[in-house]
Amino acid sequence: MNHSPRIRTVLGCTLVVAALGAGLTACGSSSHPLSAAPYDAADQIAFSGPVGAKKADPDKPLEVTAQGDEARITDVTATDAMGRYVAGELAADGRRWHSTAPLAAEAQYTVRVSTEDEDGAQGRKVLTFETGNPAKEKALKVTFGPDAGKYGVGQPLVAELNKPVKDPKARAIVERALKVDSKPAVDGSWYWVDSKELHYRPKEYWPAHATITARSNLQGIKVTDRLWGGKSKPLTITTGDKLVAITDAGSHYMTVYRNGEEINSIPITTGKPGFETRNGTKVVLGQEYYVRMRGTSIGISEGSSDSYDLPVYYATRVTWSGEYVHAAPWSTGSQGAANVSHGCTGMSTGNAEWFFDTFHKGDIVKVVNSYGDEMDPFGNGFGDWNLGWKEWGKGSALNTTDTPDPVHQARLSPQL
Repeated sequence: MNHSPRIRTVLGCTLVVAALGAGLTACGSSSHPLSAAPYDAADQIAFSGPVGAKKADPDKPLEVTAQGDEARITDVTATDAMGRYVAGELAADGRRWHSTAPLAAEAQYTVRVSTEDEDGAQGRKVLTFETGNPAKEKALKVTFGPDAGKYGVGQPLVAELNKPVKDPKARAIVERALKVDSKPAVDGSWYWVDSKELHYRPKEYWPAHATITARSNLQGIKVTDRLWGGKSKPLTITTGDKLVAITDAGSHYMTVYRNGEEINSIPITTGKPGFETRNGTKVVLGQEYYVRMRGTSIGISEGSSDSYDLPVYYATRVTWSGEYVHAAPWSTGSQGAANVSHGCTGMSTGNAEWFFDTFHKGDIVKVVNSYGDEMDPFGNGFGDWNLGWKEWGKGSALNTTDTPDPVHQARLSPQL
């Protein structure tokens, strides 16, 4: 008997190998068909993949069909070089298997087919092929942020897309391909801030001293008829100690915790009436040793009694619109007793230097008991933690099709 494959073309791109003689069984030392090694089943199947060096159209589904009345397909697995499986469906009678998910563009695939003949003998066939790219110029690329490095436990991850994705089904495809791994492990979710930006955070803050990696499996995946996933660079960040500063505008004190233990209590002043500091959780965005702060930058006229133009030192930024924690030696008499600033959190120069040296990007500053507005979740820094976990989940394309697309205006200027 002869089970060596001989490939020929059937119906365009269909591969078929010349049929074996009827009634032949697999070779082996035992007469029982199930005890024999699997034979080459090439002549028992037809495959819709390409011939030779030709590349498959990723828009077209895969199909494997049984040839002849004596054979049936028992299993098919198709994977690409990245280990991604292609979902598929096998008919109840074992006569046909077809893919139910799109193929990736510019990918290398391996298809493993198992068969069984009328005597129960088992056959195997491994097929390989590559897919082309019908739209290289339409690649959807992902850029992860922030930059690689060490951050506080409040730092959200950001995925920026180079092209807008608005359709809910397309967003779900994108989101499934964006993977985040944390050691120690935590549950988290993506939130669509708008059609080109997603944020990722866990239910609570990241664990201290964690390693977090974000990557995209979108390469070659069809997102829409006009858009395919492109290559993206993965990102790894780490976290340090859990540093949280609770700014109490009512008591005029800031209490600082490291890994849950209080390490400092600092007299402060926050925003006075008309300039109240925003309530809510903020994430440190950066630090500037020196900032020139002017009232005109937030709409205060030069002739006003509220006008100011001052050099400010040890400034730790918490919003893009100009809210800082900084040295305010001119208000030391009010620190711990009254709110006299224009929205920032002021403290003595020594305390501000300590805060500047202790806190870094991603650390948490939470303002409570202020009469100010609530911190925006997006658009003025990282206010992501001000959304409850249930509300955060509504921003995922995998949980709802009603994905918000908020627009926030921010004053890009410091406020004292």
